[in-house]
Amino acid sequence: MSLSDGFHAVPPGKIAMVVTHLEMTAPSALRGHPCPVGLDFCAWSPNLETYRDTFRRVGSDWLWFGRLLKSDTELAAMLSNENILRWTLMQGGVAEAILELDFRTVGACELAYFGLTSRLFGTGAGSFLMDQALSHAWARPITRLHLHTCNVDSPQALAFYLRSGFTPTRCDVEIAD
Repeated sequence: MSLSDGFHAVPPGKIAMVVTHLEMTAPSALRGHPCPVGLDFCAWSPNLETYRDTFRRVGSDWLWFGRLLKSDTELAAMLSNENILRWTLMQGGVAEAILELDFRTVGACELAYFGLTSRLFGTGAGSFLMDQALSHAWARPITRLHLHTCNVDSPQALAFYLRSGFTPTRCDVEIAD
């Protein structure tokens, strides 16, 4: 379906988001930011409660909802899938970031989730975490690393991804509850 120019009604109880898809087809230069003092970067295998708590703390300001709609069974299957890898930044024993790489498509990697809690804004943690995302993704035999962001995500997100070496490939309109 193609939308014509002009305004289109969004049904009551729904939200419309403009989604930008981005990709890179070769590794880009790393920023070289060190891990901020007081944070520990580590592989992350959270239980359902910890994952949902961290997901909410990282994404609630940006209307992240995808994983919150999953049943316990669906989310547990994703958390135990060996082709979906997660890392976090720990501060005082608490996860303060989500870096999730999805390798379920052969030869590709989706940067499925990437974000920080507001406690880490302005610390350089985002640049450090992106270096880790790029390093871990391109350490695998892939030819494409891709992600998507939208107009309700952090106002800095799109520019950050562009500075990180991603190129926009298309835009969509997503309608959701």
